Amino acid sequence: MSIPAWFARSVFRAQEAAMHRPTFAMLAELERTQWLSHDAMRSYQTGHLNALLQSALTHSPWHANRLRAVSLDDAVHAGRATLADLARLPTMNKRDARDNVEQLVWREVPGGVFKYTTGGSSGEPLIFYFGRARQAADAAGRLRARRWWGVQPGEREVYLWGAPVELNKTDRIKTLRDRLVNQLLLNAFEMSPARMDDYLEAMQTWNPKAIYGYASSLALLAAHAESRGIRPRLPALRVVSTTGEPLFPHQRELIERVFGVPVSVEYGARDAGLMALQSPDGTLLQMSETHIIEVLDAAGNPVEEGEAVITSLVSEAQPFIRYRTGDVVRRAGKTDPGGRGLDVLDAVVGRQTDFIVAADGRIMHALAVIYVLRAIPGVGQFKLIQHTVDRLEVQVVPDARWNDAAREAVSQGLRARLGATVAVELKLLNAIAPEASGKHRYVVSHVPLQNGLAQAVV
Repeated sequence: MSIPAWFARSVFRAQEAAMHRPTFAMLAELERTQWLSHDAMRSYQTGHLNALLQSALTHSPWHANRLRAVSLDDAVHAGRATLADLARLPTMNKRDARDNVEQLVWREVPGGVFKYTTGGSSGEPLIFYFGRARQAADAAGRLRARRWWGVQPGEREVYLWGAPVELNKTDRIKTLRDRLVNQLLLNAFEMSPARMDDYLEAMQTWNPKAIYGYASSLALLAAHAESRGIRPRLPALRVVSTTGEPLFPHQRELIERVFGVPVSVEYGARDAGLMALQSPDGTLLQMSETHIIEVLDAAGNPVEEGEAVITSLVSEAQPFIRYRTGDVVRRAGKTDPGGRGLDVLDAVVGRQTDFIVAADGRIMHALAVIYVLRAIPGVGQFKLIQHTVDRLEVQVVPDARWNDAAREAVSQGLRARLGATVAVELKLLNAIAPEASGKHRYVVSHVPLQNGLAQAVV
């Protein structure tokens, strides 16, 4: 049973205040700044860029050396760095962020730093740190976008998201907290047909105003509902928001057909943060207040379609400055028809995640196995290929911490997820070759989805 939205909103405010996250103050700021003119937005970005570079110069030796190498330190000290000056700095990549973390992180940042690990699109685990400003920016950006769709903080939402297999005490407390802020979590790592039947029933009972989750998992659930002849009755629903991977046109059409409301895409990454969200008129609006996004070719030249290179203006805890995301995006020079001063991305075209199918029929989002591999010390890079439901090939580029215990942890961790009888074939390599497209896919499954569910994925 849900609780009144005003009470859920009060609980959420109290939680953010207790965690020293300025989420609602930032939400108020974003509500104001989205209506700035383009010139005023550039001025806003310039001020925040100077603050970020000043912090990096003082607290991040790796960035400080790079700023001095291109003679930008004096301009940064004086607060006179311009947006154009960014191009004087070389780009940084995931390996830079990974190998130089202790020269990047500012551990005494106000509010403290928080450790995070992400698999990354290349399958190379990245450990990084973020602070309260980054946490608040992501949450506030999502709240602002929900308001575009008529969903206010504290109103009922469903999250089809990753969750642990077994809930411990901390997880049970979080589940209670979720309910107090009117959020219902459904586990995207456990999507057997029976479980998806339960999810559809739970959604109808909850009657949310918004549904949020991995693009492919939401498409899978929609395909399952259609194969069952189920059209969910969700009279309060206003929007389904997808994240985590590109949403393909046939998936959008499927989700909208089954759930009966528009789909809004979200573009973000664990390391780079929340970068763009789609408005009701179909425009993918950039979080211009928190991110500068350059679209560059392999040589570093600006192009209409190319790699997203971001500077996060809220990443002072561990600055991401001209950071190569590995994502391919397209910018077409459009402006927001709604009159906002936010920049516009035409499309995100560069990420895809497969499903993994367990021997007992459970369908898991690939992150279920990525979480296993990325947590094992010694795994430098990885790629997992599911040949059949009971045969996995795991390619690993080991680092200096690799040992027999790591080897055993790979097998045990994957069998715990997929079944004790699964054969795990481990291959140690010097490098993992990219796909023909040039992208690295860290999970590939050759197991077809049955009973009409294949329409949910490419």
